[in-house]
Amino acid sequence: MSETLDVSFNNKYKFYVYILYSLKDKRLYIGYTEDLKSRLISHANGRNVATKLRRPLKLIHYEYFVDKGDAKAREVFLKSGYGRIQIKHFLKRTLG
Repeated sequence: MSETLDVSFNNKYKFYVYILYSLKDKRLYIGYTEDLKSRLISHANGRNVATKLRRPLKLIHYEYFVDKGDAKAREVFLKSGYGRIQIKHFLKRTLG
């Protein structure tokens, strides 16, 4: 039985969960997008209501997924109480 590994990077399957750090209020913003570059530009330009007044922002972490459901589930988890505890643990050097 022959198995193959699909290593293609099809634009159709790009889903990101990302974490921004507000240099203004020292708090985190957790989001989901299918176009990370555009979303970061949108945040930087104040076009996102949730972060507009919290700028400047710094991207401190992102995760890439090939399945939208997995990405959305990860976003929901990271926004939960236990998820935020894990963030503080795995980004402890970044967050100081």
